[in-house]
Amino acid sequence: MNTLLIEIGTEEIPAGYIIPALDAFKENILLALDNFRIGHGNAMTYGTPRRLALMVEDVEDYQNEKTSIITGPPERVGFDGNGNPTIAAEKFADKAGISLDQITVQDTPKGRYLTAVVGEKCQSCVSILESILAKQILSLPFPKSMRWGDLAISFARPIISLVGLLGEEKLDFNVGNIKSASYIFGHPFMHPGKYNVKSADIYVQVVEAAGVIPDIKKRKDVLTKAIQACAKEHGARILEDDELINIVTNLVESPFPVVGTFDDEFLEVPDEVLITAMREHQKYFALTDENNHLKPLFIAVNNTRAKDMRLVTRGHEKVLRARLSDAKFFFEVDCKSSLDEFTQKLKDVTFQEKLGSVYDKTLRIKNFVEYLAGESSYNDKETLTNDVARAAQICKADLVSQVVIEFTKLQGVIGRVYALKAGEKKDIALAIEQHYRPVYSGGQLPANPVACLLAIADKLDTICGCFSVDLIPTGGADPYALRRQGIGILLIMMEENMEVSLTAMIDKGIEAYNDMEGSRQKTAVKIKEFLQNRMVNILTDKGFSKEAVNSALWASFDNVPDVVLRVKAMDFLRKEPDFEPLSITFKRVENILKKTKDSEGLTIVDERLFEDPSETRLFTAVRQVGLLVDDLIQKGDYDTALSHIAGLRPIVDTFFDDVMVMAEDIKLRQNRLALLSSVSALFKNIADFSMI
Repeated sequence: MNTLLIEIGTEEIPAGYIIPALDAFKENILLALDNFRIGHGNAMTYGTPRRLALMVEDVEDYQNEKTSIITGPPERVGFDGNGNPTIAAEKFADKAGISLDQITVQDTPKGRYLTAVVGEKCQSCVSILESILAKQILSLPFPKSMRWGDLAISFARPIISLVGLLGEEKLDFNVGNIKSASYIFGHPFMHPGKYNVKSADIYVQVVEAAGVIPDIKKRKDVLTKAIQACAKEHGARILEDDELINIVTNLVESPFPVVGTFDDEFLEVPDEVLITAMREHQKYFALTDENNHLKPLFIAVNNTRAKDMRLVTRGHEKVLRARLSDAKFFFEVDCKSSLDEFTQKLKDVTFQEKLGSVYDKTLRIKNFVEYLAGESSYNDKETLTNDVARAAQICKADLVSQVVIEFTKLQGVIGRVYALKAGEKKDIALAIEQHYRPVYSGGQLPANPVACLLAIADKLDTICGCFSVDLIPTGGADPYALRRQGIGILLIMMEENMEVSLTAMIDKGIEAYNDMEGSRQKTAVKIKEFLQNRMVNILTDKGFSKEAVNSALWASFDNVPDVVLRVKAMDFLRKEPDFEPLSITFKRVENILKKTKDSEGLTIVDERLFEDPSETRLFTAVRQVGLLVDDLIQKGDYDTALSHIAGLRPIVDTFFDDVMVMAEDIKLRQNRLALLSSVSALFKNIADFSMI
């Protein structure tokens, strides 16, 4: 067994492409080895901007053997009465590639048949790899690929070298006009040239000797320690930014950080603007003092060690000064206008062609969020209503500010900064920034009532508007991120324990739109189903069983926190040892009622029509349990409510054993169906047992 090495040398690949490509490379190669029955050990990936590499340990030299049994004609056809092979047997042996004496006869369900055990020829690992590597390499996924020269192939960036080794044996394959070799290229500035790799096992040592750290984790550790040392040397701290560390790690083959300075005058600009100017455009690390105040310092990470690093530092300072000068200019221009003046400019910004301007959207949000404040259970509703109305009025204002036009990632953040600068309440200012939350899966939620209500209003307005003009997500297409916004609404309502009617919210949301695509009622149903599917995903991701989720959701989906309580109760009940017979009993009740039209509208049970004691026992038990369950549901104690309902199972089972529900007498039948309806009514708003 030997180590397999594959390295793809390229021109500089964007940092964000590297890890996804390496993950796919590893998965695809290991899958190919498994499919070709080639044994192997663990796999490791290595990557820099100029190389993607994979090493697989303990790769076997040949495929594992595989045998198969081929069935031929029946024994009576393959052999004559004297036991001699017939022409049919000869043809079967020839087809199977065996001699006549290797034919066996086996019993099958259809009788005795001729069979042959055939072994597949085992190919060498080298020959298999040489035949598949080009295709595997060209199938790597990238957000964007490019072509070069007159070649018909594409890759993230032009391929300049290929290495393929199995132990010490070189693999011969081509990708485009690049032929595989056994050498790698070193660091382009500090160690240019070719470096021979005699064996796959010494790959890492050779690459490191050539001035490159191929192990991403090791390179990240070296980078992190180096920038921390630089910051400490200047009495500063690095502003925490794990994402930037990951990006910079894959921008260099070896990290060489330097500390630069910028003029104190730029500190007059909000920290968020300075940090973004350093981070987004230049990938520089911002530095702070012990009180987290921004210092006029930054760290730039270079890919090479120059003879005069001071000259390199001055170059970075010159570039950053131009960036910060622009940012300062944009900030100063913005300060000449108020948020209300910015809001008026939103009339010229289109939200969506059929849904009007962003200004129109702010008016809809303002109307909707005032309604939400009135329906919510937050304290001091008058103050809350005034605050959310003001927040809604200016929540999109910063979209037309010069700073956000230049630094789009600062939308909301700059609105918060400008609001505080203008003397707006802190909760209003925070709501401007936080109403976009959550901005990604698992992201932070809004942190105060104003922000929560504004976030829900904004998101639900977008959903209602898009559904009204038939911009509904399909498959993987969701250009307006409606799924994420729907999940955001539900998560906020769950976190804030908001018991506002979801149906009423949707109806209020679509009031602002004309009937562009059918009736509002149909649109509302589609939106509720859309949110219901998002709720299924949220709760199953939290670990609840899909059966418990579906049974609770399809019983009722209007009060979001209440849904969570019912799902928890159902999930707990499902783990009880006697749940299966319980669910069978209640499913039977539900199925009878759903299949029988006679049960529709039957609610009154007439005791005078009872013919069997089991009817009386069930009727009495349902009344007693019903009083308890109603009180428990009001308190949200669904665990105890379901426990009481579960106690009815033996009584219901006896009823089914002793009574014919579908009696020929119409009055008896309807009375017994009404009795079953009273059983169903106990849990119909908790869970739908037919979904179990």
